[in-house]
Amino acid sequence: MSEEKNISHLITKKDFTVDGTVKWCAGCGAHAVLSSVKNVLPETGVKKEDVVFVSGIGCSSRFPYYINTYGFHSLHGRASAIASGVKVANPNLSVWVVTGDGDSLAIGGNHFIHILRRNINVNILLFNNKIYGLTKGQYSPTTPKGSVTKTSPDGTIENAFQPGELAMGAQGTFFARVVDSDPKMMKDVFVQAALHKGTSLVEILLNCVIFANEVHKDITGKEVRNDHQIYLKHGEPMIFGKEGNKGIRMINNQFEVVTIGENGITVDDLMIHNAKDGNDDTHYRLVRMGLPEFPVAMGVIRATDSTVYESMMHEQVTHAEETSKITTVDQLLRSGNVFEINE
Repeated sequence: MSEEKNISHLITKKDFTVDGTVKWCAGCGAHAVLSSVKNVLPETGVKKEDVVFVSGIGCSSRFPYYINTYGFHSLHGRASAIASGVKVANPNLSVWVVTGDGDSLAIGGNHFIHILRRNINVNILLFNNKIYGLTKGQYSPTTPKGSVTKTSPDGTIENAFQPGELAMGAQGTFFARVVDSDPKMMKDVFVQAALHKGTSLVEILLNCVIFANEVHKDITGKEVRNDHQIYLKHGEPMIFGKEGNKGIRMINNQFEVVTIGENGITVDDLMIHNAKDGNDDTHYRLVRMGLPEFPVAMGVIRATDSTVYESMMHEQVTHAEETSKITTVDQLLRSGNVFEINE
């Protein structure tokens, strides 16, 4: 522990900063995410040479070029698979996946759900700008139904994915949601994601200034964000609103938005957020909450304990090595049903 503390004091944000130009569009929310990640890494206590960033294809996936760590800019949709191999091969590494809504939820959907259900100890940052940015404005799996894009001139006719719902359905143990316009929120959540044992998934509502500008404005706009977002913290009441006087309570097994001070409502009537109860369907309800009836849930929505894939796999390998009667390839080839032909 003392060694980790010394490392965290020695490493600073500057150590993770590259000399080259960051080639994202001016105003892209990815700049804020990059800055937040570089602020978080020194606090994890992990040596710089033990940090690996893996990405697929897309605007988000240029991330490994812009941070001074080891990294892989891999194939479209395959970042989760490659990151799984990296972590299983060397469990001591801190592995981060940076991906987009098109990269991970379309061509990479299969790898995405399986890394979640396996609970491999990696951190996934999902940039959700609800559009394909790098390939110039086609609709993605999270584009709102009815949206007019280059590939849907008459409006999309597909139901959009909710990344949080996918995480719950895949038995994910950690799901959080943040906005790119709130660096403090991002840093707080990224730290919790890094500390989580298992797959942590953070959905980042990110603005694409070119092809989907202000797509999240109903949530992130300065005039509405306090009333349209609720920042959840484990063990604390569900309070939100510009005046801090709104909350969510459970009545007749249904969520209800209430105002503290009206009709005898007090803070004691509000729900207490429990991110750690994996058997509670409240997490599923929270990821589905949305306008106009409810605020959008932000922060760590789920953070439950479960077995970690690579730890169990290495235990099985060790057990096999210690107990197997077969210790060489030659013995393996000569084991089982062996036939000897005599001329």
